[in-house]
Amino acid sequence: MKYSQVLFSAAAILATAQAAPAAAKHAGHQHARRDVVTVVQYVDSNGNPVSTNAPGVTTTVQPPASSEATQSSTPASSQGSSAPSSSSSSSGGDFQDGTIQCSQLPSGQGLVDLSWVGYGGWASVMDMNGNTASSCQDGYYCSYACQPGFSKTQWPSEQPSDGRSVGGLYCKDGYLYRSNTNANSLCEADASTSQAVNNKDQQIAMCRTDYPGSENMVVPTVVEAGSSQPVSVVNEDGYFQWKGMKTSAQFYVNNAGVSMEDGCVWGTEGSGVGNWAPVVLGAGTTGGNTYLSIIPNPNNKTPPNFNVKIEATDGSSVNGECSYENGSYSGSGSDGCTVTVTSGSANFVFY
Repeated sequence: MKYSQVLFSAAAILATAQAAPAAAKHAGHQHARRDVVTVVQYVDSNGNPVSTNAPGVTTTVQPPASSEATQSSTPASSQGSSAPSSSSSSSGGDFQDGTIQCSQLPSGQGLVDLSWVGYGGWASVMDMNGNTASSCQDGYYCSYACQPGFSKTQWPSEQPSDGRSVGGLYCKDGYLYRSNTNANSLCEADASTSQAVNNKDQQIAMCRTDYPGSENMVVPTVVEAGSSQPVSVVNEDGYFQWKGMKTSAQFYVNNAGVSMEDGCVWGTEGSGVGNWAPVVLGAGTTGGNTYLSIIPNPNNKTPPNFNVKIEATDGSSVNGECSYENGSYSGSGSDGCTVTVTSGSANFVFY
């Protein structure tokens, strides 16, 4: 296998991995705003943007300083290019607006109950001004998690101007409403171009960021020993866009043996879990190609208790090589690595 002619700038690959951000307080609630936002940008070997049919790398973009958003808190349906449309590949059928109370996490829609996070099963609860709450309530967007291999469809097309993101169902008069009426279901299938294969003798908790939303890594994909799970490979051409730029799925991978409840959290310094987990994975597809990455977490320089590689499945075509073995990355030194799946699929293999 060989690298594509357009080279990856591995130093630019980052998956919202940074030290705990400063918190901005609003109306008695506390919201931890990220200092960077994950987007996908296409660059050549000199770091210059190139056309969208070239290999992509995940890069960080510095948003403006935190400020009070001026948008209204009324729900806005997504009508722009960043909003996905409804699809027959959705999970759990159509959602009916105004029929489920905000105090109740919807069931049968492919949603996952995140009871350990502390928001009544939701991933996060946030309004347009950056206020957060511990329960889903009027005027707030209640973000949720979907099962592995699926992504949420709900976020308002109108987003805060200071670089934060908001996603989820909108709570109004005590009932839940879609914030994106272009999608009838709450969870839709991602591209089926990657799985996580666990050849270790302990489970591995991969924790996807709640995005658009708090960006806390609370959305679980738990791969039991000797088994596999689908990886959420986001269809970037129809998924959430940050200021017109495509975004991908990001997973913080805890050491083997760490539970979902202990690992899929916003961690504390030195904890080795959540945003301090040792490895970050990236996954997205655009223009017919899938891009998969293994990325070091700058918060944690300690090697994990596993090795991981990206391995093409039989009959698939993959440009590049990418692995993390015994503390060293292939392809691009210590900065991580990315491959392009041009046909078929490739798996993240833990061993």
